[in-house]
Amino acid sequence: MLSDIEIATAADLHPITQVAQERLGIDPVHLVPYGHHKAKVDLGYLRTLEERPAGKLILMTALSPTPAGEGKTTTTVGLADALSGLGLQAMACLREPSMGPVFGMKGGAAGGGWAQVVPMTDINLHFTGDFAAIAAANNLLAALIDNHLQHGNALGIDVRSVDWKRVLDLNDRALREVVVGLGGPANGYPRADGFDIVVASELMAIFCLTESWADLKRRIGDIVVAHTRDKRPVTARDLDAHGAMAVLLRDALAPNLVQTLEHTPAFVHGGPFANIAHGCSSVVATRAALRLADYVVTEAGFGADLGAEKFVDIKCRKSGLRPDAAVVVATVRALKFHGGVEVADLEREDLGAVERGMENLERHLRNVREVYGIPCVVALNRFPSDTDAEVARVVELVDAVGVPTYPATHFVDGGAGATDLAKGVLDLLDDSDPSTFSFTYPDDLPLREKVETLAHRLYGASSVTWDGKAKRRLDRLQAEGYGGLPVCVAKTQYSFSTDPTLRGAPTGHDLHVREVRLSAGAGFVVLVCGDVMTMPGLPPTPAAARIDLLDDGTIVGLS
Repeated sequence: MLSDIEIATAADLHPITQVAQERLGIDPVHLVPYGHHKAKVDLGYLRTLEERPAGKLILMTALSPTPAGEGKTTTTVGLADALSGLGLQAMACLREPSMGPVFGMKGGAAGGGWAQVVPMTDINLHFTGDFAAIAAANNLLAALIDNHLQHGNALGIDVRSVDWKRVLDLNDRALREVVVGLGGPANGYPRADGFDIVVASELMAIFCLTESWADLKRRIGDIVVAHTRDKRPVTARDLDAHGAMAVLLRDALAPNLVQTLEHTPAFVHGGPFANIAHGCSSVVATRAALRLADYVVTEAGFGADLGAEKFVDIKCRKSGLRPDAAVVVATVRALKFHGGVEVADLEREDLGAVERGMENLERHLRNVREVYGIPCVVALNRFPSDTDAEVARVVELVDAVGVPTYPATHFVDGGAGATDLAKGVLDLLDDSDPSTFSFTYPDDLPLREKVETLAHRLYGASSVTWDGKAKRRLDRLQAEGYGGLPVCVAKTQYSFSTDPTLRGAPTGHDLHVREVRLSAGAGFVVLVCGDVMTMPGLPPTPAAARIDLLDDGTIVGLS
């Protein structure tokens, strides 16, 4: 069997100008090419599309995953290709991969098998430089903070209150907590600092939620980086940083156009993680896709308790976007995992474990249908180790809770393997009622009650517990007027709880909040729960160990 990179490398790619013109009606003059097979679409041109009717928005989410993931990006690509194969105008909207997991545990994130976006190596590595621009703008603000402290601190910043971290797009646990400014007075004022991964940064969230250059600059200006000694917030605007930061992000804000292996157009733009950030691609790309195509398939990271919740409660709340339908990706192996089977044994047939693991999928389906109010189907992403008996049992179990299930083989068969899924989604769209859509909590609910609502309604928790510092910070944010913001829970993706070992659908557990962060520019409050880290570490044998460059320039080992 060919590897993902071998399939991608051998692919017959069309020039991106051809894909844009033939599939989307975009004249090449409106593209900014990055080579032959990727391009940014001019923001000025996209603004001319605002009067066009919007297409249908299909949200791709999933059950709680195994460590290797369940193929949500692959299924997004497969569904978009299947819709195109039925003669419909379809697009995919995906997040840009972070190089942290590319060189860490999961590998690349451009789909897999015969359901990929290409050029795969470009997308997974440096792409069009968006993440580098975000890192540069973020770190410029960090440098300006320390420069302000060095040159007299006219704003009266309390050095102990500075909480704007530097970032990089790699996993590096040694940088979680550092001290800067060592080496004498010429090197600055010594203080505790730290690094986050780019995709966990507030600037990444701003980038993905903003709608224009003016909105970008305003949001950046609203970033709170520290407080004065008398507890007044200090913003990026106070440091005169927002203009220069916006300059660094000007070109990056235009969405990136690529294609699938079957030449279906796709926007790949922005990439916050869903377990530590809000987990959705950019509003700019989604809104543009809805004006360019009749059907847009977009993914939200990890399970429906994370990415889909934040898509609903943050992205939709902030942008006015509304999904018309949802697809919940399930796999036999994930059901067995939640039924108690260890990762090493997931390829063995075990109908009992499938049945036990259904409680995880059932809770996600309940949340999608009853809490978010989005009609849904289940895509059963089939793996070679799945037996016919296991697949049949999953279909029976899901049908019993009133949700149609469509086994799909797009990894092996491309869009043709997701044709039944595509037809099922079209049937669902015919009967969908957008008036059923709802947020998990109202805007005017106090911050603490918003957290408690998520914990009880979605996670099955009995209570929310707090580190003392986190509780005081939340109460202060409520008192300072931030109570109307939505909340963004950073927690493990492997469980409804904050304990990754609690599989299935646990109840009666505590949601423990250890840290509270304000993302005033992005417009939400982050709650760091359990042991989740906003700067991940590398595993014992990272993916970087198998990635290599051959003498002829060929990249190998990327998956």
